[in-house]
Amino acid sequence: MSAKLDRTLHGPSLTEVVLGALLSLLIGIAIGAALLIVRPVVTVKELPKEADRDPKAVYYVQGARDSSKLRAALAKRKSFGEGQSVSFTEEELSALAALPAVSLANPGPDGQPPAAKSEKADAGVATVAPGPLNFRLRDGKMQVSAPVTLNVLGVAPKVILQAQGSFVQEENGYVFVPDTFHLGSLPLQRLPLASRLIRDKLLSTEAVPDDVKASWAKLAGVSIEGRTLKLTMP
Repeated sequence: MSAKLDRTLHGPSLTEVVLGALLSLLIGIAIGAALLIVRPVVTVKELPKEADRDPKAVYYVQGARDSSKLRAALAKRKSFGEGQSVSFTEEELSALAALPAVSLANPGPDGQPPAAKSEKADAGVATVAPGPLNFRLRDGKMQVSAPVTLNVLGVAPKVILQAQGSFVQEENGYVFVPDTFHLGSLPLQRLPLASRLIRDKLLSTEAVPDDVKASWAKLAGVSIEGRTLKLTMP
């Protein structure tokens, strides 16, 4: 009896049924995740009181920005690279994060970053295009966020990537560990592997100057007090 005739008489095999169910489940998960990603977050100046919050909404509060803080931030960055304890405000952190990596690694003779060179956009199509990082410090937690443009099949929605958490000392030094992590309205903390990969990419140390890496590895303490990140050397 041929396999075709056997299938007609007895229907699909158990393996085919299981694979079909798994495929349907994966497609459902992917569609659900995509809808959550593009669902707009609620941008507010301050979080509403717990009783006034929409339990289905994801809120976003941007940290303060002030480009005039760049000079002070660069001076502190230099001191930290030399092994001194420093404290950064959220405005200073965001000002530093907005600079090209080459500017941080090679500041000009006056301590200011050299002018960024204009570069042509990559001819290839970028699937993910993150904007500059933004920092917010509140209640012993740090929020790191960035606007992200996702380019999928010619559709390029803009969403907010945001993580809130604190610093934990591990074997190789202090690391930022998010308590909550959202891409748009998708809670990435429920997907540990994806959360770790995106966190590592978001806070990649590839562009961090060697002197800052060396000082960070020697830190005796990292704390958030009010709206200040304190980096304490031994």
